[in-house]
Amino acid sequence: MSAARYEVLQTVAKTGEVVGSIPVTGIQYGETLNAAGSATVGMPLKAADPDTLEPGKSALVITRDDEPVWGGMLWTATADLNAGTLSLNASGWHSYYAARYLDMAGGYSGKTDQALLLRAWIEHANNNGGIGTDTSRLTTTGRIRERRWGFAEFKCIAEAINELADEDGGFDFRYESFWLDDAHVGNRILKSGRLQNVIPSALVHRENCNVTQVAYDGSKLATRAVAFGADMGTGVKPYHIASNELDAPALTQVTTWSDLKSTADLIPKAAAIGAVGRQVIGVPTLTLYPGVFDPASFLPGSVGTVQVDSGYVRLLEEFVLTERRVDVDVNGTETVSLSLASKDVFVSGDSG
Repeated sequence: MSAARYEVLQTVAKTGEVVGSIPVTGIQYGETLNAAGSATVGMPLKAADPDTLEPGKSALVITRDDEPVWGGMLWTATADLNAGTLSLNASGWHSYYAARYLDMAGGYSGKTDQALLLRAWIEHANNNGGIGTDTSRLTTTGRIRERRWGFAEFKCIAEAINELADEDGGFDFRYESFWLDDAHVGNRILKSGRLQNVIPSALVHRENCNVTQVAYDGSKLATRAVAFGADMGTGVKPYHIASNELDAPALTQVTTWSDLKSTADLIPKAAAIGAVGRQVIGVPTLTLYPGVFDPASFLPGSVGTVQVDSGYVRLLEEFVLTERRVDVDVNGTETVSLSLASKDVFVSGDSG
């Protein structure tokens, strides 16, 4: 299999206009489940134009055989004058919404389908100097959620999206870069139900991948999961408790959501904490054998089987892909690393 042809495009963050192609000395990019992901691009120092390449104003889009596979905001750049190189550090489009807030007059109030809440928040940013994130592919789910924030709460949009996604009955989301036309690259937000995507093949240690590490985490086990809401001014907070039957000592996990004001809003929060606390979390990390898979076929949130039989590590179970990282050298050779977590962590009561 011939090496893929990679290119890094410099774009104007606000409009998606392509400024040009960047000569690179190396590319590293990754996607993380329900998070921004990151990319690092090296380039010759003398090839960078300080008049157009500016952190916070520029964006980077990585293409593989002319198709965009990653995009995001350029936030920092580090120049090494001795080596004559410039390191560009970007974060995926979701990182932009960490700097945007629901700052409309009077605050925000909405009770509607979770997809329509998501669309309203993104469109508020789009209509007020944003990056034009396309929301047209967000589909309704029938799950009605209520969110209310006063102006003084100044709710961060990225935080609001993550909290909506992470609760019981939530969803997976990611951003996709795409060609708007020959001179512009757009970005869109996509949403899917949990565990809807599938890893293209079982991942078998020393057959099609190398499992480099398996971590086990019991710190989130919970016989009780308690979600508290906002202090209502009387010292009383709404709350909800979810319980697990575990062959373990009593263990309690407690989280406070200071901007949620009703017990109904806290029920899916407690359920999500309880789901994570049902079992020890297994976290395998592996590297795909080169040339076997297209890295784009491994979407964060996808579920698949990992098989390992090596002493203490005996795995033959389903895991969810939480992060994909791709390193590309100057010859276009790809090294693809995956991080996964136990599927049961992502399976909850799936409340409406």
